Amino acid sequence: MLTLTETAQTVITGIVGQSDVADTGGLRISAAGGDQLNVGVAPAPSEGDQVLDASGARVFLDDVATTQLADKVLDAAPDDQGRVTFTIAQQG
Repeated sequence: MLTLTETAQTVITGIVGQSDVADTGGLRISAAGGDQLNVGVAPAPSEGDQVLDASGARVFLDDVATTQLADKVLDAAPDDQGRVTFTIAQQG
C-alpha cells in the first residue's frame, strides 16, 4: 500500500485545508494513461477509490493508481514560492 512521508502528510493536509472541500476532501491520484498520473484536490473519493488516511492527510486512489503505487512512498517538496513537487519512490 502507498505510504506517505511526514512532509507529504503535512503538505497534503495544508493543500486540502486551504480548499473549499476541507471537511470531506482529499488529494486524488488517478491514472492518466501510460505511467502518467493526475493529482488534484477532490471533494470526496470517487466510487471504487481506495482511501488512505495518514494522520489526517487523505489520499484517494483510483484502481489503476492503487496498483501502480502499491509498493511506493509519496514525498513532497514545497518551495519558497508556494509550489509543491511530489515524488514517488520505492518503499524500503
